[in-house]
Amino acid sequence: MIKVMSIFGTRPEAIKMCPLVKELESRNEIKSVVCVTGQHREMLDSVLEIFDVKPDYDLSIMKPKQTLFDVTTEILNSIKEVLEKEQPDIVLVHGDTSTTFVSALACFYLQIPVGHVEAGLRTYNIYSPFPEEFNRQAVSIISSLNFAPTQQAYDNLIAEGRNPEHIVITGNTAIDALKTTVKEDYQSDITEWAADSRLILITAHRRENIGEPMRQMFKAIRRIIDQHPDTKAVYPIHMNPLVREIADEILGNDDRIRIIEPLDVVDFHNLMNKSYLIITDSGGIQEEAPSLGKPVLVMRDTTERPEGVAAGTLKLVGVNEDVIYSSFYNLLNDVDLYNSMAQAQNPYGDGTASIQIVDSIINLLRKK
Repeated sequence: MIKVMSIFGTRPEAIKMCPLVKELESRNEIKSVVCVTGQHREMLDSVLEIFDVKPDYDLSIMKPKQTLFDVTTEILNSIKEVLEKEQPDIVLVHGDTSTTFVSALACFYLQIPVGHVEAGLRTYNIYSPFPEEFNRQAVSIISSLNFAPTQQAYDNLIAEGRNPEHIVITGNTAIDALKTTVKEDYQSDITEWAADSRLILITAHRRENIGEPMRQMFKAIRRIIDQHPDTKAVYPIHMNPLVREIADEILGNDDRIRIIEPLDVVDFHNLMNKSYLIITDSGGIQEEAPSLGKPVLVMRDTTERPEGVAAGTLKLVGVNEDVIYSSFYNLLNDVDLYNSMAQAQNPYGDGTASIQIVDSIINLLRKK
C-alpha cells in the first residue's frame, strides 16, 4: 500500500486539494494521511467541513499579524515530527503558498519524495506575485513528481530541466471542486439584492497591491459602479486589516456596493456562477471562472495563468485606475466583447484532474 500525505494550510489550497484527498481516500491501493498547517484558520475549516475532509494532523500555526518569517519557522519546526512519524511514500503539496514551500523544504531535508500539484505556473518575475513566484519555483526544484495543469505549465517545467517522465498534464483540481459546490438553483440574500442588476464580483488581497495600487483599483471600480445604475458589486473582503481599511475608505457608503465577510466555498463559487463578470487580483479565480463562462479582469501586471489570456477569457488590466476603468467600461458596454470572453474555451481541464493525479501516483511509484 502506498502512503500518501497531503499537506495544505490555506483556503485556496484546501479548495483544490480536498477533491484530491477524496479521490485518494477512495482507492484501495492508497493510505491517505492529511496534515493541515492552519496558515488560514476559519476559512480553512469551512472548506474542510464542506468537503468532509478530516485532518489527521493540524499544526494550528496561525497567529495574529503573522509575517512570512512566522509562518515559515512555525511550519518548519512543527512539520518535522509529523513527517518522521508517518514516513510517507510521497507528500503532496499544492501550488505556491508558504505552506507549500516550507513543507516541500522539510521533505527535502528528510529525503521524502514530493508531488507538486498545480506545478509549472510561472511569471518569471520573482516579486510578482510575492512570495508565490519564488515558492513555486523552489518547490519545482525539490519535487519528484510534477502535476501540471496545462501544456504551458508542462513546457515551463521542461524548459527548466525537469524530467519529462515525472511530469503529467492533468488539468486543474479547481475544476473538480466546482462539481461539488455549484448548484443551479442557488439563491442567497446577495443574489436577491442584485436580481435587477448585473452583479460584479470583486476580490482583492494580494500583498504587492496593498497601498496605492489597491487605492487605484478601488477608485476605478467605484467610478464604474457609480456610472452604471444597472450594476451592483459584492466584495467578500479579505481578513487583512490593511485591505479592509482601504476598501472602507473608497468603496464604503455606496448602496450598490456591498462589502461582506469572507464566504465559504459553496457561497463563493455560486456567486461566481451568478455574477456577470469578475474583477480580481486572485489566482485561482482565473481558473474557475472560465469553466463558468465568466469574463475576468485581472488587476495585476503579470499572471502565471497565461492560458486564460490566450483563450480570451481573462484580460490583464494592471493596477492603474484609468486602465482598469477603461477595460471595465468596455466590457460592460460592448456586447460582442463580453460574449467573446464569456464564450471562450476553458483551458484548465475537464474536472478529472484528481483521478489523473492519483492514477499517476500509483503508476509511477509502482515502477520504483
